[in-house]
Amino acid sequence: MVKVNFQPNNLSIEVEAGTTILEAARRAGVVIESPCNAVGTCGKCKVKVDSQSLGRIMQKGEHHLSWEEEDPGYVLSCQAYLQGDVNVEIIKREKNKTLKILNAGKSLALEIDSYLKKEFSQAENITKVYAGEELLAVEEGDTEKANYGVVVDIGTTTVVTSLVDVNTGEELASTSALNPQSLHAQDVLSRIKFASEEKGLETMSAQLIQELNRMIGEISQEAGIKQENIYEVIFSGNTCMLHLAAKVSPYSLGKYPYTPEVVGGVHLSAAEHDLQIAPQGLIYLPPIISAYVGADITSGILAAKLHEQKGTTLFVDIGTNGEMVIGVDGKLSAASTAAGPAFEGMNITYGMRAGAGAIELFNVEEDGSITIETIGDTQAIGICGSGLLDIVGELVAHGVIDKTGRFVESQDLLTALKNRLIEHDGKLVFRLTEKVFLSQKDIRQVQLAKGAIRAGIEFLLQVHGIEASKVDKVLIAGSFGYHLRAKSLINIGLLPEEFSGKIEFMGNTSKSGGQAFLVNQKYRSEMEKIVGDIRILELANYPGFDKVFINCLNF
Repeated sequence: MVKVNFQPNNLSIEVEAGTTILEAARRAGVVIESPCNAVGTCGKCKVKVDSQSLGRIMQKGEHHLSWEEEDPGYVLSCQAYLQGDVNVEIIKREKNKTLKILNAGKSLALEIDSYLKKEFSQAENITKVYAGEELLAVEEGDTEKANYGVVVDIGTTTVVTSLVDVNTGEELASTSALNPQSLHAQDVLSRIKFASEEKGLETMSAQLIQELNRMIGEISQEAGIKQENIYEVIFSGNTCMLHLAAKVSPYSLGKYPYTPEVVGGVHLSAAEHDLQIAPQGLIYLPPIISAYVGADITSGILAAKLHEQKGTTLFVDIGTNGEMVIGVDGKLSAASTAAGPAFEGMNITYGMRAGAGAIELFNVEEDGSITIETIGDTQAIGICGSGLLDIVGELVAHGVIDKTGRFVESQDLLTALKNRLIEHDGKLVFRLTEKVFLSQKDIRQVQLAKGAIRAGIEFLLQVHGIEASKVDKVLIAGSFGYHLRAKSLINIGLLPEEFSGKIEFMGNTSKSGGQAFLVNQKYRSEMEKIVGDIRILELANYPGFDKVFINCLNF
């Protein structure tokens, strides 16, 4: 056995020799961010060990020590195997509150007809709480006006909660945070693997519910309402996230035929899931479209009224996954592709989430000089997803990156741009600032992510025999998508040039659609029927999809 001391947590644990620092930390209850789930590719689980401890560690795998590579005391905890007693210092990361997360989404004109209703009986001096036709609770006195609900957009990376007055439809407060599950596994496939084991599922579910309770407490306090007057919570999220929130193993989502155990359109007991609202409160899961097209897209279809649109409308949710729905005079077909975590800043050398110091906007001016904007207007320390797409898009547009994704040292390049192409560790990189670079590997990650989404779009159009020029409207959904610029999406080829002038950014439709489910119950049965009629395209099963994907890798 070997002993590991964690600082500044001041915790110690004994584990078997050969255990990684990351696994030891998990056993000790010490949180080390590991978005790639210990594969060794993201480089985000760095810790520091003293010189004496360094000799008691065997390091494996390819290391990404982009911030502190000059200091040999930094190691990747998932690749550091313990051979003796060690002292480990946990590196402080950005706090959740610095994250820039979009709360707003396209709002709907809604008629109020909620599933949860209250009736005051003056004669009995009691208020009856009804869930549909069922009597849910009886309260002393007149509490008719105190009728609240919460909508939770459970994203793979971030979580947004919204407190709503169910009687009026008014949003009273909203807050957002990092999904704590992403500390252990960044993308959906990693999370499925992690939570397919009982201990992993317990960790994923408990940490999410703990964070939701904190957030619900925060918005309740801000609005000056009692949590026991919250009677329903809508969980809007992708299929895997709803499995984890409901504490149901996502194992079946990771193997053919990818059949969800949770199908949505149902209520769960809030108390049984440790959610701190009214004792008799309910959780509603909107209808799920498929294993990889979840209730968040159902909410998005509702928010966009996609099923009522005339002509051809393409709805795309850009994030860790790329989900897309095409509507042809109201008839819907849906597909999804695994974009991977590059858009969230993972697997990128200087990638980070949308926190203070992240480059979020990048422009190349006419003379070749560059303009950079960071979140919080602070010194640049990394690149978030929207900044990454801006950077690559601008460098493609100005000839620094060719269509195959390679840096170009051409004589035709503007001098100011050419001077930023330098060698770093023997490899060509583009210098953004003195401390932040874009590497060839980073460009490849963007190509894979954008190629997956573009291939999904191309295949949807191909299957329906629709040319890109014939698409009438393109709706970009999602918190991440809202921070993007149309020209960057077209510059990198994530969207075809024919979509120029047709793109509308919808914002967080998972949240706004969830609010519609909350305040008007008719949408629940309506969307169940619509979801049942959606044509699901499993792209991997179509011959030729691989070829389309490869063709979409080029800029």
